[in-house]
Amino acid sequence: MTYTARDEWEKHFSDGRNFRQVGDREREILAEYAPAPGGGRALDVGCGTGGLAACLASLGYTVDAVDFAGSALARAREEHADVEGVRWLHLDIERDDPAPLHEEGYDLITLRLMYAFVQDRVRVLHGLGKRLRAGGALVVITPVAQNTPEERRGIALDEDEINVLAAGWEAVERLDADGLAVLVLRGPCHTGTRAVEKRPTTAHALTGALAVVTDDSGRVLLGRSRRGMLELPGGRTSGREDFAAAAVRELAEETGLAVDPADAYVVTMLVDDSHGIPRLTAVVRITAWTGPLTNPETDKFDRWEFFDLYALACAGDVFVPAALAIDSVWPGVIPALPPVVSYPLAAARPPVPGEPAEAVRLRRAMARTVIEGGWAPSGAVRSALETVPRHRYAPEASPADAYDGGDRAVITRRDENGRAISSVSAAWLQADMIEQLRPAPGAIVFEAGSGGYNAELIAHVTQGRVVSVDIDPWVVRRTRAFLAEAGSGRVTAVEGDAALGAPAGLVPRGGFDGTVITYNCWDISPAWVEQLAEGGRLVMPLEMGGYTRSVTFERRGDVLHARHFTYCGFVRDQGQQARTAPAVPLLDGRLSLRFDEGAAAGTHGLEEALRGPRHEIATRITMGANAYFGSLQLYAATTLPAFCRLHAHQDPGITVIPNGRDAPAVIGDASLAYLAHVQVRPGDDAHDRAWEWVVHAFGEQGPQLAEQLAATVRAWDRHIRADDNNEHADPVLTVHPAGTPDHRLPLGDVLDKASSRLVFRWPGRDGHLPAPTRPTGTAATATGTA
Repeated sequence: MTYTARDEWEKHFSDGRNFRQVGDREREILAEYAPAPGGGRALDVGCGTGGLAACLASLGYTVDAVDFAGSALARAREEHADVEGVRWLHLDIERDDPAPLHEEGYDLITLRLMYAFVQDRVRVLHGLGKRLRAGGALVVITPVAQNTPEERRGIALDEDEINVLAAGWEAVERLDADGLAVLVLRGPCHTGTRAVEKRPTTAHALTGALAVVTDDSGRVLLGRSRRGMLELPGGRTSGREDFAAAAVRELAEETGLAVDPADAYVVTMLVDDSHGIPRLTAVVRITAWTGPLTNPETDKFDRWEFFDLYALACAGDVFVPAALAIDSVWPGVIPALPPVVSYPLAAARPPVPGEPAEAVRLRRAMARTVIEGGWAPSGAVRSALETVPRHRYAPEASPADAYDGGDRAVITRRDENGRAISSVSAAWLQADMIEQLRPAPGAIVFEAGSGGYNAELIAHVTQGRVVSVDIDPWVVRRTRAFLAEAGSGRVTAVEGDAALGAPAGLVPRGGFDGTVITYNCWDISPAWVEQLAEGGRLVMPLEMGGYTRSVTFERRGDVLHARHFTYCGFVRDQGQQARTAPAVPLLDGRLSLRFDEGAAAGTHGLEEALRGPRHEIATRITMGANAYFGSLQLYAATTLPAFCRLHAHQDPGITVIPNGRDAPAVIGDASLAYLAHVQVRPGDDAHDRAWEWVVHAFGEQGPQLAEQLAATVRAWDRHIRADDNNEHADPVLTVHPAGTPDHRLPLGDVLDKASSRLVFRWPGRDGHLPAPTRPTGTAATATGTA
């Protein structure tokens, strides 16, 4: 009874055959070691005709009983029609979308007499472990090889298999139930992945080929070798055999899978060493295969399984060349790899299809969330969200994380300090930026900042071309690898400083139809304007006074005209335009002032002022819960000449700013004022609560600075603010080249940057040019009509 096909199991149960019935000792063990808590929920995997599910229900559990054999479930429903609290689910735990399972997890998960039949054991156990509630247990009940006749060996586990099963759990209890092993596993604690070597060799050099094979769900094939590590199929070349042929041959010998040589592509050559011996490894990507997966070389491998890419960060020991080969196809899925010299080959090959059913459902749900939020009104952008496989451009993330339709980006790279420097942005924001770009069919678009997914969304919308440039060689290598795996062929990834624009040979005559920048920028690169077609749109996250908005610009001559603003945040620029805002620590670093525009102002005497009396002004301007005040921050940052931001790090109680946050501020001679909001009306219901904007000031000029800030808040409330968070007024913004004389600028508040001059015309501030960007001896005078 070592069936492998579903139809064999269907026949088994439809013929009236059974499994060993649940024994008294099994019931006793479950009652003692996994008693049902109040409201306890259990999952019985491979429930068969329902004997164990009924037992669990009698113990007080609400049970989800799943099996992939419809005939088994039909019998279960009939034979246990009087049992309450059991939901019978037709589900293949290995292949099907797990959506029917309970979202809040389970206190107990059981696998009785079925674990030996699971093909991808590590993946299934990993997934089930993530569904356990805190304190829950996963119980495996299985025959053991030493008590099982050889002809029925396939239904049992040997001691090595049991040890692999038990690895990665905080607590493991093994009990006996009339010859069956009962393993009670608690606390999944998956170990990290470690790239390991085999024993030293006496050869002078090593050469070989490794086959990278995925199934129709996009999972990669790995074998657990007798050396206790995971390996890819492959081995040394034989005679005059080429690398692709060697990989095809080794794959057949080790796994039984057959491959047409035309479906084997050498994609990368890896050069490293093993114990000082030079090693050359060819990475061969298999794009199609046939045949059942077997294990012909049982002396070398325990078994072969397909692994989720996102789970490879906790897979245990992996043979070094296999880990490096996987990294060459999916950079980033295995962390902390040893050094290697990699030579990617420009071999034209087809993309490799494959995604789990779960990803299809989650992608549709993500698209629905974005669409219902109003971020994707056009049919083209909606189609892109529903079609382009986002998870394949973030393979280190689970599908659930990759397709989070909320305000979450997938971080794909961090610097040495843990700061995010590359990511797949939130889907709603990507959709909004593409909508604002308004690309025409066949458009050629420039993208600054690579990753693959955003560029493929644009390519899907336009059916044109995208040139994507990134300064990080690793990000470019990763982008190219993902585009080769899942791309449309319409995106070109280039390594370079995107602030310099695209290489001349890739710039279309007349310029790009549109440009999208996917990282925070303090300034606007002249190259982006020069390479943009007349009337084309530039969509970019622009920092203004320390606050970022995705601004949509339209080019008219050498001037950019803002057409749309979206509140957002991105990773920071790393190129030549990158700028670190000056920051001045105060009170031994417990506070600091950040000057996001221009140089830092003098702070002499300010610490003494902060230790002195505090002046307060109540603005009488209030707001309720969930009110949007980003427009106030931007209004203050672009209209107040002495603007800065006051950060609280370990505030000793001088300010009311929460630690780790900042507040808008203005600075004078040994004086400072900052803006805060204090709760003036509590309430159990969020709708009953209210906060008032107040100004706190210090130093001789504090009262004057406080009046200036308070006047700004009142002007914002009068001219900018709206009851609807989405209806706040935006400024009329134009961007002019640096060096444009004042008399050629429109009237407004000017924010000067290295390459550009930004002119803001806010409602209620007509006809005013700004005072100097920093005070020169006295506090600046407020302007406007407050």
